[in-house]
Amino acid sequence: MTGMIQGFPASDWVRARDVAEEIISARAKRRGNQFISYTDLVAQLPLAIEPNDRRLSVMLDEISRKTHELGRGFLTVLVVHKNGDQFPGNGFFEMAELCGEDVSDREAFFIRAYNQVIEANR
Repeated sequence: MTGMIQGFPASDWVRARDVAEEIISARAKRRGNQFISYTDLVAQLPLAIEPNDRRLSVMLDEISRKTHELGRGFLTVLVVHKNGDQFPGNGFFEMAELCGEDVSDREAFFIRAYNQVIEANR
């Protein structure tokens, strides 16, 4: 693959996105502690990207849109803030809303999305 995606060589972007999906999918299959922080996720990616980099949100959106379209839920619901609310960031909820989800009650949506992903990965 040639060209650039989000300022990275396209092949590097696709590889990092695939690695991220594999990491998150493996977490979804666990019996407990399925969540992973943005910080811990980016530390495992073969791409120099920071947890608060908007491009990470783009990557996670690509993953979640794909898994949602496949009927496996929004996989990246498992990627959360390390400190504070331990919820996904605003970008997750914005992406879900663009996919037609009602996110007006973020906590309720988060629980529904989490349960759907866990069920799809049993």
